[in-house]
Amino acid sequence: MNSVEEIKSLLQRNKARLLEELAESKELVFLLKKSITTTLTEEEKAKVKEQTLDICKGIPAFAVFMLPGGALLLPLLIKLIPTILPSSFRKDNSEKFNNPE
Repeated sequence: MNSVEEIKSLLQRNKARLLEELAESKELVFLLKKSITTTLTEEEKAKVKEQTLDICKGIPAFAVFMLPGGALLLPLLIKLIPTILPSSFRKDNSEKFNNPE
């Protein structure tokens, strides 16, 4: 299987998680825009912090995945450092990384 097919396969398997992460990122943008004109509540500030950290965590995971052999290395890295994934990918710890939902 070539790398494009591997990427398509992983995206399909994790489609719901990706959509959830995108929705959370949209909420982050909304909250950041809101913070320009008003003061955020403590709950909103916590969401901003969590989503910012999720974005920062997603970048290294994506970089590892894009390396040659990264599709094989990323699941191993996730076992060693489970917090490397954004929160929507860690919600069910009993599920393996690429199992379909």
